[in-house]
Parts: sequence; C-alpha cells; structure tokens
Amino acid sequence: MTAILLIAALIVVFGLVSGRLRGSPVTAPIFFVAAGLAMGATGIGAIDEAADHEAIRVLAEATLVLVLFTDAARINLAVLRREYSLPLRLLGIGLPLMILLGTGAAMLLFDEFSLWQAALLAAVLAPTDAALGAAVVSDEEVPVRIRQTLNVESGLNDGIVLPVVLVLVALAGLSNEDATTSGTTTDWAQFAAAQVGWGVLAGIVIGASGGWMLQRASAAGWVTSTYQRLAVVGLAAATYAGAESLGGNGFIAAFMAGLAFGTVARRECRHVDDFASREGELLTIITFTVFAAVVAGDQLADVEWRAFALATASLLLVRPLAVAIALAGTGLRLESVLFLGWFGPRGLASILFALLVVEQAGVANSATILLIATTTVMLSVLAHGLSAAPWARAFGARASKLDAAAPEQKDMGEHYLPSRHRWSIHVPPRNNQH
Repeated sequence: MTAILLIAALIVVFGLVSGRLRGSPVTAPIFFVAAGLAMGATGIGAIDEAADHEAIRVLAEATLVLVLFTDAARINLAVLRREYSLPLRLLGIGLPLMILLGTGAAMLLFDEFSLWQAALLAAVLAPTDAALGAAVVSDEEVPVRIRQTLNVESGLNDGIVLPVVLVLVALAGLSNEDATTSGTTTDWAQFAAAQVGWGVLAGIVIGASGGWMLQRASAAGWVTSTYQRLAVVGLAAATYAGAESLGGNGFIAAFMAGLAFGTVARRECRHVDDFASREGELLTIITFTVFAAVVAGDQLADVEWRAFALATASLLLVRPLAVAIALAGTGLRLESVLFLGWFGPRGLASILFALLVVEQAGVANSATILLIATTTVMLSVLAHGLSAAPWARAFGARASKLDAAAPEQKDMGEHYLPSRHRWSIHVPPRNNQH
C-alpha cells in the first residue's frame, strides 16, 4: 500500500509542475526513474518490499501489448507506402546493421558469450522508444520528415525485432551445453514457427474484425466516446490472450492487430491517440518507476566496466554508425544523419525483452544480458532526456534556414503519423509570443 501511495503522489507532484518543466532537462522519464531508484532497495525500500520481478514483468507485458497495438494502429500504411524512403532505410538496413554491429561489440567485450547470446543481446538493445526523447518529436520546428521518421521507426521496430528475439532465444538455448531444457532443433523450429505464425494470424483476424465492427457500430451511433476508447484496450488484450491460447506469441499478435485495426478502421484511430496519451502514459510511467525500483537498483550496483562500455557503445557507436550507413545517398546533411542516429532511445521494449530472456531457463548468461540492457536503458533515459530539448531547438533553428528543396524539408504532412504524447512533453514553436 505504501508503494501505491508513493507512486500516486509522484504522479500528482509531477503533474503540478509538468508545465513549468516543459522543454527543460528534467524530463518525465528522468523524474520517475530517479524516483523509482530512490524508493527501491538502494533507497528507502518502499517498492522493493511490495513488488518482485514477476510483478514488473506482468506490468511491462501489459504496457508493451498496449504500446505495440497503439503504435502500429497509428501508422497510416497508405501514406507510408508513398513516403517510405527514410523509415524503410532505417528499418530495412539500419535495424539489421544494429543487430550485426551490436553482436560484434558484445563478442569483443564478453568472451563468455556465444554467437547466439551476443546476437540475442544486440536484438534486445535494437528497438527504440521515441517517447524518451519526446521533445524531439514534439518540437514543431524540427522538420516534419525527421520527426516522423523517428516516430515510424520507433513504432515499428519493436514489433519487427520481437520475432528475431524469439528465434535467438531458441538458438541461444540450443547452443547452451548446460541447458536444462530438452528438445531437438526441429522442436524449437516448430515452436518458433507457431509463435510467429499464430501470432500474425490471430493479430490480423482479431484486429481487422474488431476494427470493422467498432467502425460500423460507431457509424450507427451505438458506441459512446468512453467505450470507443475502452474497446481499443479490450481489443488489444483480446488479441494477446487469443494468440497465446492458440500457441502464438501475444506481442506479435498485438502489433499485427494494431496494423490491421489502423487499416480497416482509420477513423477510429483518434481514440487510439486518446488512449496512448492518457491511460498508456500512466502505464508507462508506472512501469519505469517500478522497473527502476525493483530491477535497476540491484542491477546497477553490480555494473562492471565491460557492461558500461557496451551500453555506451550501443548508444554512441552502434546505432549512429548503422544509421549513417543506412542513410548514405539520401542527401541529408551530416547533422541530420547524426541527429537521427543519436535519437534512438532504448526503453520499454528493451526492458521487457531482457526480462523475457531471463525467464528462459536454457539461456546462459541471461543475468548478464539483463544487466547490460538495464544499464543501457538507464543511460539512455539520462542522456537522451538531457539532450533532447536543447538539440531539437538548435537543430530546428538551423534546419529552418535550409532551402525548401532540401531533403529534410520535404513536405509529408502531420497526418503521416501523429506525434506521440506519452510523457506529456510538448515544445511550442519559438515564434509563440504567449
């Protein structure tokens, strides 16, 4: 009860000063992660007594299901097909390169990692969370094409990486001579195929049919605005549960359901935005607070130089280099490439993927993978939170002086993908005289 009281009080306190902190270095992720560390085992111990890894796993899973569904639903596939160049490069070239380069870095620093364990860690660290650098995607003076590219990448890469993580978990388990799990390579292959196959099928069927029914009911005036938003939550949860009951992966299903829902029921996606900016933000805040208290506090006390070096390399070298290679030939200025390379914060997806790895009894060095992932997320929260608003303002000012024909200034329209509003950060344009 004490933990609930403290978290509720934190939300109230931050809410009271959120307007004053807008655009400042004190971002919501920094505030709630710091508060979580203070209330965990390394602090007063209030949350540590009331929660365990199972609790944070369940909370993170519920949050990620909703984030996957809402992010995917807000992708306008019709527009994305017309303006696919930069996001496709980051997802089709940059994402595999991040995993490849991350695998090399992990094997270089950790001799005890097998190839599959190193690749698994790299995949865990690959997805990004644009909400942790919300000032970047909310500053209206940053070119729309740059902002929306980061949004699309963040909205899609966790769903794309998830099947990769599942396959690598299986391969890492098979390569572990000390694994207590049984099963042949064929068994693992069949399991992975079922996870992906049933997940995709369940997601498409439930997302499309649910979106069609909700749109028809809304058009007939049968649904109130409150239950339009609640129906979105119910649909995401039903997709997850339905896929798991069939032997599929609920996270893959949630992502595919979001894509199907957004395609079939485009008009209902405004309710998805309403949820993501309110209830979704609340879940994310609580997840990061509890994660910092229950997991990060204990983990960070055991950080060695290799874990810190790999976390730093993931943020400063692996992603920027992969992005630079992926964007070669686009005509973007060097600062634009560096900007896109830097603002790939690691957040909720990396947390949950690392916790899922720990649950697998057959994966050796899973505790080390969790330690490195935790270190990376904590560094990302701090570094990207502190740098987001200042660099976004400076970058936007310089980009505004570019010629209209510059690649950065290509008009895409704000409807391409609505900016995320999680963490309640919005940086108004500097010509606002209020």
